[in-house]
Amino acid sequence: MSGRVGDLSSQQQEALARFRGNLQDLLPTMPKADDYFLLRWLRAQNFDLKKAEDMLRKHMEFRKQQDLDNILTWQASEVVQLYDSGGMCGYDYEGCPVWFDLVGALDPKGLLLSASKQELIRKRIKAFELLLKECEIQSQKLGRKIETVVIVFDLEGLSLKHLWKPAVEVYQQYFALVEANYPETIKHLLVVRAPRLFPVAFNLVKSFLTEVTQKKIVILGGNWKQEMSKFISPDQVPMEYGGTMTDPDGNPKCLTKINYGGEVPKSYHLHNQVRVQYEHTVTVGRGSSLQVDNEILFPGCVLRWQFASDGADIGFGVFLKTQQGEQQRVGEMTEVLSSQRYNAHMVPEDGSLTCHKPGVYVLCFDNTYSLIHAKKVSYTVEVLLPDKAAEEKIQGLEATGSSPAQ
Repeated sequence: MSGRVGDLSSQQQEALARFRGNLQDLLPTMPKADDYFLLRWLRAQNFDLKKAEDMLRKHMEFRKQQDLDNILTWQASEVVQLYDSGGMCGYDYEGCPVWFDLVGALDPKGLLLSASKQELIRKRIKAFELLLKECEIQSQKLGRKIETVVIVFDLEGLSLKHLWKPAVEVYQQYFALVEANYPETIKHLLVVRAPRLFPVAFNLVKSFLTEVTQKKIVILGGNWKQEMSKFISPDQVPMEYGGTMTDPDGNPKCLTKINYGGEVPKSYHLHNQVRVQYEHTVTVGRGSSLQVDNEILFPGCVLRWQFASDGADIGFGVFLKTQQGEQQRVGEMTEVLSSQRYNAHMVPEDGSLTCHKPGVYVLCFDNTYSLIHAKKVSYTVEVLLPDKAAEEKIQGLEATGSSPAQ
C-alpha cells in the first residue's frame, strides 16, 4: 500500500489513528491537521511513529522560529527580489505547480556581499510555502488533492563561481531544511542544461537529500525541451523552455513569473568580503615559499581554495608535479595557474579549477620576494569529487549525442 489517503493497509490506518492521538496538543496550531498532512510525515519515516512525531514536532518549532504563518507577507530586500533567480510558472499534467530554479543565472558572490545567507535561505523557504499554498488553491479548483510540486533546475551558466563555498552552503542548508520540513512534497526534480561540472556540484549537496528525493531527480538530455513535455504540457511551459506560454505582452521568458537573476551591481554590496573559517594557519618565512600538495586520482575533480594573509600581500599559484613522489621546485613543475601577488590582507581570496588530468597539484604560497617580512597565511583547500552516477549519466547522454548542456 502506498500510505496515501485511500490506499492504507490496516496497520497504516492504525498508525495514523495513534499518530493523531499522540499529537493532540499540536493539532490546533498545525497549518493543516487532515490525514493528507499527517500521512506525509508518516511516509517520510516509513510509518515509524516515534520518528515521525519527533520530525513533526521539530517542524512546528521551526514554524514558530521562522514565523511561517506570516512568511507570505514578508518581503526580501530589494537586491534579493531583483537578482535572486527563479519563480513559479505553470502546472504539470496533474495540476501540480512548477517552480523554475535558475541556478546558473545566479551571481552567488554578488548576492552574498549584498544580503545575508539567512535572508537568501528565508527567500527559498517562502518559495516553498508559496508552492504549498498553490497546491491548496489547485486542490480546490480541481476538486482533488494536490500535494506535490515539480522543480526545474536550469543549470545553463553553472561554473566554478557557483562552487564557492559560502554559495554552496546556502543550497546545502536549503535542501536540509526542505527535507526536514517539507517531506513528501517533491514530485520531480528536472535538471536541464547540465554542464560537465554538474556531477561535482551535485556531489556537494547530495548528502543533504534523502534517497527518496534523489530518486526523483531526472537529468534531461540535449533534447530536453521535447523531454520536458512528458512531464509538463507545452502550454504550461514558457517559450524560453520549449513551450508555448508567453507573458501578456508576448515575452517568451515569462518575466512576470520567473526572475532571470543576473550580475549584482556593486552599488548593492554591503561589504567587500564574506567571513569564512580557515582550516590552517601557517607562517611563510621571509624569502621563502610554502607548498601544499593535493593528490588528484582521476580527471573531473575540482580543487577549491580560500586564503587570507595578515598584514601584507602574498604570492599564490597552482602547479602540477612532473615527477611523482619527489620534492620539486616551482620552476620544475607545470604551471596551471600562474603565480601572482594578491592583496589577501585586504580582501580574502578564493578560487577553484577543474583538474583535467590526475596527478599532484601543488598550491604555492610565495613570499620569496619579501626579504624582510614573514607572512602569516590562513587557508582552506578542498578536493571536490564528482558524483559517479551523475557523471556516468552525463557521459551517457553525451555518447548518444544528447548532451544536456546543449
